Amino acid sequence: MPEPSQFNIDRTHPSRWTVTFSNPPINMFLPTTIVELGALMTELEADPSVKVVVFQSANPDFYIAHLDVAKAAERPEVLGLWRDFVLRLSSTPVVSIAKIRGRTRGIGNEFVLACDMRFASRHNALFGNPEVGVGLIPGGGALEWLPRLVGRSRALEIVLSGDDFDADIAERYGWLNRTLDDNDLDSFVDTLVRRLASFDREVLAAAKAQINRFGTPTATELQSSNDMIFPMLTWPSAQARRAKLSGIGYGLPSDFELNFGRYLPAFGPSEDHSTDTPPD
Repeated sequence: MPEPSQFNIDRTHPSRWTVTFSNPPINMFLPTTIVELGALMTELEADPSVKVVVFQSANPDFYIAHLDVAKAAERPEVLGLWRDFVLRLSSTPVVSIAKIRGRTRGIGNEFVLACDMRFASRHNALFGNPEVGVGLIPGGGALEWLPRLVGRSRALEIVLSGDDFDADIAERYGWLNRTLDDNDLDSFVDTLVRRLASFDREVLAAAKAQINRFGTPTATELQSSNDMIFPMLTWPSAQARRAKLSGIGYGLPSDFELNFGRYLPAFGPSEDHSTDTPPD
């Protein structure tokens, strides 16, 4: 496999790999990211020595910002590749852990939801699915994973509000395994990873497969949301909302990307205000 450009892989310890997302300036997910993740899965599936893989970010402000929808629309097949990746990640014998600092929105949130465990910095992590605010629905798995993890009502709050949720609320909702002080996050995850790596791979895999019977979406369920995304981009309401993204720092290390959820109410008319402006 060629060295990936969207993330780096540390294989220093054969039983426990670390994958670090590094796609400046804000770790946007691109079609190439999805392709490279598929290649990573092929490596993980082929190496019987790997027991645990940790996914982290080189950028403390952005774990994964979100999908570059315009580039993805140029390659609509990538949503099928994404569905396949999610299913492979959740079913592989390798235990996957997301160690999260920074903003984790859209497909970024859908990525960590597909991981087996999620641990986040209490001081520096935000989560959200802002798609409804830009005229779309989450199409990468949030509609399938969130109800299983947090229940129907909280899933509706997360998805329909399009707002940002801090790590403590995400933990309270069941979205995360737990939050930790930022200074403790690395040592906690490292201790857990070493513990898991000390166990037999076959037993870890068998236990994971049994638990998966009660908590993972099917390919059909994931595909049903995937199929809605690109047609929705043609809706006039979605086009009008997405036009508001121009010139306010979309895809850049900007106040907009840092506070995406706070801007969304200004993207369309409301019953009370027909000319809302972005917040100060």
